[in-house]
Amino acid sequence: MKKKWLTGIFASVLVLGACGSDNASEGESASGETIEWRFGHLADENHIWHKTAQKFEELVEENSDGQMEITIYPNNSLGGETDTINSIQAGTADMVISGETLQNWAPNAALMAVPYAFRDLEHVQTVVEGEIGEQIKQEISDEAGLTALYYHTRAPRNLTSNEPIKTPEDLKGFSMRVPNVPLFLDVWQAAGASPQVMDFNEVFTGLQQGVIDGQENPVDLIQSAGLSEVQDYVNRTEHVYSWIYILVGNEQYNALSDELKEVVQSAAEEAQVFGEELYNTEIEAIEQELVDSGMEFVDVDQDAFREAMTPAVESSLAPEQLELYEKILAVE
Repeated sequence: MKKKWLTGIFASVLVLGACGSDNASEGESASGETIEWRFGHLADENHIWHKTAQKFEELVEENSDGQMEITIYPNNSLGGETDTINSIQAGTADMVISGETLQNWAPNAALMAVPYAFRDLEHVQTVVEGEIGEQIKQEISDEAGLTALYYHTRAPRNLTSNEPIKTPEDLKGFSMRVPNVPLFLDVWQAAGASPQVMDFNEVFTGLQQGVIDGQENPVDLIQSAGLSEVQDYVNRTEHVYSWIYILVGNEQYNALSDELKEVVQSAAEEAQVFGEELYNTEIEAIEQELVDSGMEFVDVDQDAFREAMTPAVESSLAPEQLELYEKILAVE
């Protein structure tokens, strides 16, 4: 995969000891104290994101000769995705894994996960590493105060349920969780469901207690969250191919010395490759684990879902977003 996208990323990122530690400082070169970053994400310890984050942590700490330390908090233990972003902006956390949720700050981040905009993962990678990806990253930096270090492509999002869902007609009366992404609310309403926003850390309990009937996510998050215990079917809507960024606060990164920025850049580049290799080997195995745990994969009428959702996509996007959406569709 191309790595050119990494070269421009690091001029505005990372998180320093403003994370609430008494040992936090303006950087090792200024004070001699260790720089500490708090890195929160929603996946569990066995997830690709967490394993890759550990690789990044290992590389940064080793190559900085102990000048930097990263503490990773999986399982939403620093709070949900939105909470962690708010904490970074407030200086009480430093790093997060986030994607389309960032549209709440940077509107064009919505294009990271538009239903049926991307044909496959190769299409996603071409967009991420091209002009469109650079435009989205810059807006995230400018509007959310976060800079991307590296990214993960994601397995397609699928709908889970306790009854098979093959067409939009099967969604009547179906209550489902969606992330805090207005576009997701719009398209699932258009398809016939009753979506509601809920933090991911509340989904398992919501399904268990019947507050919601289903949810949609890639198989890796379905598996890591143990949703096979409370859902019977994975309906292959494959409605979203997307990517997600590993981000740090601009202020924290800019406080690093040039030498430490180079350490971070190098670690991010290696983590990018490591994460890609994990994805290629683990996604198929994850699907098999879900089958072994009792879930059944259901083929659906994807054309019918696309037809139901596309008008809602087009009407929900602002003019600038719509222009970017049309550019994505045109990418070869």
